[in-house]
Amino acid sequence: QAQLVESGGGSVQAGGSRLLSCAASPSPARRFSMAWFRQAPGEEREGVASIATDGQTAYADSVKGRFTISKDNAKNTLYLRMNSLQSHDTAMYYCAASSFINYPVLYTGAYDYWGRGTQVTVSS
Repeated sequence: QAQLVESGGGSVQAGGSRLLSCAASPSPARRFSMAWFRQAPGEEREGVASIATDGQTAYADSVKGRFTISKDNAKNTLYLRMNSLQSHDTAMYYCAASSFINYPVLYTGAYDYWGRGTQVTVSS
């Protein structure tokens, strides 16, 4: 089964931007809906953004207008562009994929493939 590997995490100042990437290897054998989730210490895992195979997207209210999810099918890579970052955006960010959902949903149970996460810390 495909592995998902996130990258691009790190420390960023409040108001700044950062780009997260999720590489799928090997190339998926089926069409996946994909999503980004995040989890801060002591809090539930939160769906951030999702994208279906047809490009339709969905966003959590907390990030709508600031974050953009996209994908590059040729590179088998999912992206999350994060702008206007705030301290409350600090979390471990996880890439996820679904083998049975073809709709942009922000529900943990819809995803059966998960990356190991990349930490994003927003300072000052």
